[in-house]
Amino acid sequence: MGRGGDQRRGRNRSDDAELGAAVARAQEGDERAFAVAYRLVHPGLLAYVRGLVGADAEDVMSEAWLEIARDLARFRGDGAGFRGWSATIARHRAMDHLRRQRRRPRGVPLDQEALELPGGQDTAEAALEALATSWVLEVIATLPREQAEAVLLRVVAGLDGAAAGRVLGKRPGSVRTAAHRGLRRLAVRLTEEDS
Repeated sequence: MGRGGDQRRGRNRSDDAELGAAVARAQEGDERAFAVAYRLVHPGLLAYVRGLVGADAEDVMSEAWLEIARDLARFRGDGAGFRGWSATIARHRAMDHLRRQRRRPRGVPLDQEALELPGGQDTAEAALEALATSWVLEVIATLPREQAEAVLLRVVAGLDGAAAGRVLGKRPGSVRTAAHRGLRRLAVRLTEEDS
């Protein structure tokens, strides 16, 4: 997992220059640039939020992106800073969602996916990717909450220790330690399952 995580963080660093430029253009009103920023950030954020709220992640991310778009003019920073800022907003929306769920009973949602037409992507590939993502999130969900969030932010969303620390309100060292412990637990579990 370490090597894949290194590649993911390395890719994010190279994407950060593109992201920073896109955010700057989006702040000037360039809608295409906002779409580039969304494309670079959304997949990692969605996976992070899915690890927090499960099946409601798309709804939570819709709220988060509305807030990100509304407050974009106030953002100051580079691409890496934007990743952390948007992860903080997504986390706040996820925590709000979890609080609302505790206050009111949950209804049975309409299966919206059954009503949608298939997209232009390879269905088999999309299904395998969804299963793999779902399985990984299920395994991460077995970790203690602090470790699970640290792993999701560091490995899945690709944030560095300092940015993940700002999102969680913790020191970077404690986030790195929690992520390390979580990854070590996952490695032990995967080794046990392979035996």
